[in-house]
Amino acid sequence: MHTVLSSASKEVVIGHDQPFCLIGERINPTGRRIFQDQLRAGDLSAIEKDVAAQVAGGASVLDINMGVPLTDEPDLLKRAIKLVQSLTDLPICIDSSVVEALEAGLSVYEGRALVNSTTAEDDRMAEILPMVKHYGAAVIALPNDHDEIPMESDKRLVLTRKILDTAVDKYGLAPEDIVIDPLAMPIGADPTIVQTAYDTIQRIRDEFGLNMTLGASNVSFGMPGRHTINATFLPMAMTVGLTSAIMDARTPQVVEAVKAADLLLGHDEWGANWISAFRTKQAAERAAAAAAAETVATDTVAPT
Repeated sequence: MHTVLSSASKEVVIGHDQPFCLIGERINPTGRRIFQDQLRAGDLSAIEKDVAAQVAGGASVLDINMGVPLTDEPDLLKRAIKLVQSLTDLPICIDSSVVEALEAGLSVYEGRALVNSTTAEDDRMAEILPMVKHYGAAVIALPNDHDEIPMESDKRLVLTRKILDTAVDKYGLAPEDIVIDPLAMPIGADPTIVQTAYDTIQRIRDEFGLNMTLGASNVSFGMPGRHTINATFLPMAMTVGLTSAIMDARTPQVVEAVKAADLLLGHDEWGANWISAFRTKQAAERAAAAAAAETVATDTVAPT
């Protein structure tokens, strides 16, 4: 089952037989006070650096969230999407809890976007799924409802079935356009919670065949050595069926772990992507070393 996303000129395919899809999470003001202040002032210039860093890091798709209090979020999201599409050909994940902002973003997006997100709540699906269908997008869906965020995989599977049936039978979406978030939660809060996520991922793959994504950084929240935890969590999740993640694409340790897992799981034919990334890294290191040597040589030349 393939979930196809696109920009105006580039297509990205998410699937169980495809390379893992890295959705860059950086264009998000949460926890970034300076960025929030810039956005309130209408200054989007920091986004340019975020785009460049994530593209260089290996992102396949870029998530854009403009959720800043006391701003016109629909307008900010429209402006951010237009800016990002002028800077890169990567497809975009349009991220907001505000329905009007999602609609605004979809209205200006050139391509086939991923919408982040709906839940299994009837009123939320009624707001989001017709819009996703209208714009020909795909959507991330979380298996939680009005009652709770389920802590057991059984309940998450029940809600996944509800989402799938509602999206397909009531709103006419294709199953491949539903990307389930199996719910990753902090290991520091409950030592069994990640095993529940793995169990949920495997069961969704086996019972529904759907593609999945999640917030990878959630798992390590509150723990030291977060990059090491994330770099271990994701390859393990990939072995049981995770096909993408919203993650920090600027962190080489995590990205390289995912790329190595792609190679070992047979999703990188003849190791072409791994070899290409290694050569690119080597070239960058040589260029940096040469530039440093040139700077030292210039600084030590005696004045004439």
